[in-house]
Amino acid sequence: MQKRMGEAVARVARKVNDTVENKTDSLADLANCKLIAFPVGIYKAMRSVTEGIHCISLANNELKSLTSRFVTTFSQLRELNLAGNYLHRLPEEVTSLLHLRAINLSRNRFRRFPEPLATVATLETIDLEENEITEVPVEKLACMTSLRSLNLRANPVGPEVRLLVRPLVPFDLLLSPEEPVPEA
Repeated sequence: MQKRMGEAVARVARKVNDTVENKTDSLADLANCKLIAFPVGIYKAMRSVTEGIHCISLANNELKSLTSRFVTTFSQLRELNLAGNYLHRLPEEVTSLLHLRAINLSRNRFRRFPEPLATVATLETIDLEENEITEVPVEKLACMTSLRSLNLRANPVGPEVRLLVRPLVPFDLLLSPEEPVPEA
């Protein structure tokens, strides 16, 4: 276990160093690093460049939560990929991501739509495919003027969500086909 964690930390450190040295706007590939939490040491290592980071991918790790510190540190994010983790909620501070345009939360453990997202006015794309979502705040979503696409495929959403069609909502709603009702 410690060897695996050591390898993951070393891989993350290399990627962070590349970002800092090259002054890129992306911490785009922290995917597949077996992270169970965002390493605290990264905050210090990236102190000088966090304002310039616009894209982060933490896809396919083992994250169970996202901290408020992560959100407030990377406040300039435009894209955040958290697909393939064990997340079931987001911190309220997500509402402070005033530039966030796309978030990928597919293949996580959400049972409810992460409500803080409904107040992020700049969001254009929300991907929640393959979660366990049954409840969706339909009225709040209908008020999201920038939202262009909401992917809820492979979620057990209720029938009220299926009634959302244009022009009621100004975005593309992606759902899995309904299962046929078995005959008695």
